[in-house]
Amino acid sequence: MTTTPSGRDRLRELLDAVLDEDNRTLGDMAGGAHASPYHFSRMLSRDVGEAPVALRRRVMLERAAWRLRHGVTVTDAAWEAGYESVEGFSRAFTRAFGHAPSETGAAGGSVWLPAANGIHFHPPTSLWVHSTEQTMNPVTDQQVRHDLDDTRLLIEHAKGISDDEWTRVRVPGHEVAAWEGPEESVAVVLERTVFAKEVWLAAIEGTDFPAVDRQPTPAALLERHDAVAGRWLATVRDIDRRGGWDDLIIDALCEPPESFVLSSIVAHVLTYSGYRRLLVRSWLRGTGLDLDDGDPINWLRRELDEHRDTPTGGDR
Repeated sequence: MTTTPSGRDRLRELLDAVLDEDNRTLGDMAGGAHASPYHFSRMLSRDVGEAPVALRRRVMLERAAWRLRHGVTVTDAAWEAGYESVEGFSRAFTRAFGHAPSETGAAGGSVWLPAANGIHFHPPTSLWVHSTEQTMNPVTDQQVRHDLDDTRLLIEHAKGISDDEWTRVRVPGHEVAAWEGPEESVAVVLERTVFAKEVWLAAIEGTDFPAVDRQPTPAALLERHDAVAGRWLATVRDIDRRGGWDDLIIDALCEPPESFVLSSIVAHVLTYSGYRRLLVRSWLRGTGLDLDDGDPINWLRRELDEHRDTPTGGDR
């Protein structure tokens, strides 16, 4: 912490201004710290490596997760975190934690989100500084989150096509991977995209082979995706947190059992999912649906724009 000649803990004052419940914008925070928005943002970013708006948003989401585990409703948690709508809060929460706020009670584990500076919410109203924290490479984190978001988007769009278009054979005999068999329809390709995460999680967690519907409706597949997405994101982040990328697992689900490096599993899932998503995107466009290009650049821009639209995201 930086201490001024007068003995004041200036960084502590800056952090207090960020987390003051009355300070919703960068201008409010700077005013609370008796600084201009420019100098306030520059000082805090220099000292903790995180912009004030981003820091406040993350810590408030951590507090919301803790509050939800202690029985607060999603609506109350949204208002307390500074969001003007439950929908906006739910989107931000799900993107950050990998599961909906309504599922937080059963999620277990820490309510902390990745933070290189180690600054986190500490109940009931304090901060905790974790001095040895490691965070996932932002490229890997963005790839994993983009894959999950884009898969969900494609399944949502697929709900708008007819049952015949959902199951129609597009390319007879088409295979993505020889061991998976033919993937000739929108339904099969999207189902395999979700199933890949289900089956690899079973291998990593040591659970039984997942019993799944190979011919689901779009609505049923969306439920499966939402159930596996948070677990997959949490698993990848945990592998990174404990430096387990080079760890081996012996997959007893294979016959005969095989060993796999964890980093190669994640790379495998991302590689095949990327191809499947682009393929389905082109097929869905052929039905007349208006879809974007699935570009991670534009996905991140939209994500940042949504953050700016929240009460704690203005005045950058």
